[in-house]
Amino acid sequence: MIKEVRFYETAEDSLLKFAVILARADGKWVFCKHRERTTLEAPGGHREAGETVEEAAARELREETGAKEFTLGPVCIYSVVRDDPPSESFGGLYYAEISSFEEELHSEIEQIVLLNEPPADNWTYPEIQPQLLEEVKRRKIFQ
Repeated sequence: MIKEVRFYETAEDSLLKFAVILARADGKWVFCKHRERTTLEAPGGHREAGETVEEAAARELREETGAKEFTLGPVCIYSVVRDDPPSESFGGLYYAEISSFEEELHSEIEQIVLLNEPPADNWTYPEIQPQLLEEVKRRKIFQ
């Protein structure tokens, strides 16, 4: 069970196992709907061997949203603390502005949803991703 989400300015690179990207396009939040779920999620995923966490963020953004042209920048490091069994896993949190998309998606993502406001509920990871979004907002990363 998830105990808490923590935010850090830095962490040892080897600890960073995944990247999540809070993205906007045309002033709207970009969310993904996975083919096997009815919920929405921010693009993101695991870092592959030989990849920097920023390269993982860019790859996941392209794969999951079909983003062709975008700017991408780091927000902070975050971790998810679980209590059963006790663990803390780390990832990079990124922000992106997408200016163009591919014509169609080529991944496990069925649909991209653009929203003026993030979903009030219906998150795939409700204990984690709303907190990541609030951190991006708190830091005033976007205009």
